[in-house]
Amino acid sequence: MSLCFQPFHYASKIKCCVRKHTRSQSQGRKNNPSLVKVASAETTSTSFLHKQSSDALIGPGNGIGIIGGVSIDSTLSFAKRLKNLLLEEEGSSPPFILCSDPSLSKELSSLDRSSSPFSSAKPEANCSTIVENLRQKQAFLDRSGVCCVVMPCHISHSWHDEIKEGCSVPFLHVGECVANELKQAQLKPLESGSPLRIGVLATNPSLLPTIYQEKLENKGFEVVLLDKATVEHTVIPAVEALNRKDFEGAQNLFKIALQVLLMKAVNRVILASDHLEQLLPPEDPLWTKCIDPMDALARSSLKYARSPETGI
Repeated sequence: MSLCFQPFHYASKIKCCVRKHTRSQSQGRKNNPSLVKVASAETTSTSFLHKQSSDALIGPGNGIGIIGGVSIDSTLSFAKRLKNLLLEEEGSSPPFILCSDPSLSKELSSLDRSSSPFSSAKPEANCSTIVENLRQKQAFLDRSGVCCVVMPCHISHSWHDEIKEGCSVPFLHVGECVANELKQAQLKPLESGSPLRIGVLATNPSLLPTIYQEKLENKGFEVVLLDKATVEHTVIPAVEALNRKDFEGAQNLFKIALQVLLMKAVNRVILASDHLEQLLPPEDPLWTKCIDPMDALARSSLKYARSPETGI
């Protein structure tokens, strides 16, 4: 399923489009011109993906292309971040195209649950099918008139390099966006003579090297991770508690994990998991030490949409 939206301030249309598409794809397409169907990885035709630039859905090249991830909720949450940033800045609203495929979301979710938290290898189950699906969505967005493509999904970034092949516009990497913002912040080490330390907290540490660790180390940061025992006794049980709707238990375990990293003199902690990003209220003192990487991805995508070349 692919959703095409124009300005962000049409937030109420998001739920409407999703609901209509769920009831009847064919009827929804007739009644809602904002709804555009993208074929699945198995059925997407070459002729469809190779439309000429004159067939672009938006223009003049100032839109943001969004490839959905594990759930429609997290995907729409990213769109909401964009809207909130625009409200804060009182800025103009570039259009965006959102591609969300329920079958792909199901595969990614299953892969995320089944992958070993401490495996050093990339997840391999259904890998080729998932990558091909994501590449076709990248190709569709690339030819739809967007100025950049983003993928607000941690597990999809395992194959970022493969997915971005052939993309003619910037395909933003969440790890690079976070590392760039931290570098620009000009933080000072908490311990004299020590390097700048950044903690990374994830439910699946096996994804960290390619998504965050390499990007941060390339910028001169020392990356601090939780040890295996701490992850197994705090982070994973926190997610399990969250799945049981035990929010207080999940929050308490999450705070313990954060404190362990903060005791290692880290300046900030990157929350590399959708499960962890909403566990603390904004007014909690610990939240000031946390970084939600999808916020950095949203800010970077707006920066591209507003660059002089796009006319915003």
